[in-house]
Amino acid sequence: MAKKPKDNEVRSPGATTIAPNVLVTIAQLTALQVEGVVGLASQPVAVNKLFRRGKGEGVDLEFHDGEVTADLYLVLAADTNVRDVSRNVQQEVARALEDMVGMPAGEINVHIQDIDYKEAAG
Repeated sequence: MAKKPKDNEVRSPGATTIAPNVLVTIAQLTALQVEGVVGLASQPVAVNKLFRRGKGEGVDLEFHDGEVTADLYLVLAADTNVRDVSRNVQQEVARALEDMVGMPAGEINVHIQDIDYKEAAG
């Protein structure tokens, strides 16, 4: 017999599932909003990872024990402090994943793939 909710309990009408691509989009947009990030870079492709979920331009997500681990491949502006921008990206992406979908963030790994000198010269 199903457990009857108490008067002060809120009963959920069903389950919510979130597609991995939604988490990828959250990570992408959040990283792009951090000052100093000018773009996302293509990440290296391993043959055994070609058809994995949780992969998008500049972002590779893995899910372990209810946590999400992210690898972000970024292009930074020439006049930025790489360490500061990387830390800001890590903090903001972890916060966005936790706040928006309630999923705890494990590691948020930042890979600087390029520095954009064209913007600095322009």
